Amino acid sequence: MGKVNQSYLARKRRHARVRKTVNGTPERPRLNVFRSLNHIYVQVIDDINGVTLASASTVDGKIKTSGALEGKSRIEQAAEVGKAVAQRALDAGVSEVVFDRGGYKYHGRIKALAEASREAGLKF
Repeated sequence: MGKVNQSYLARKRRHARVRKTVNGTPERPRLNVFRSLNHIYVQVIDDINGVTLASASTVDGKIKTSGALEGKSRIEQAAEVGKAVAQRALDAGVSEVVFDRGGYKYHGRIKALAEASREAGLKF
């Protein structure tokens, strides 16, 4: 075996620790966040039925083609994705979620996404 990215493993451990307690139900699904170097992906997941109810990302066709991300910083892009996922969740009949930050610090892009989702009408 070669070298393993230690920060990746640390995030996976933190996420596993969070997932012990954070679980999505049909009444209150889980808002899951994945952050890569250039993009951010969000899903609203019902863990009991194993169903994704809504999703959005910076590579999402509707968001990308609308021009909402053009010329914005990654933090501003995360906020746009947060608004989009909140709108899609509300359209799917979900108003309350439990936030799963995916082992990332509640800071920067994660914080911007969460606050934009709250402002767009999601409760968590």
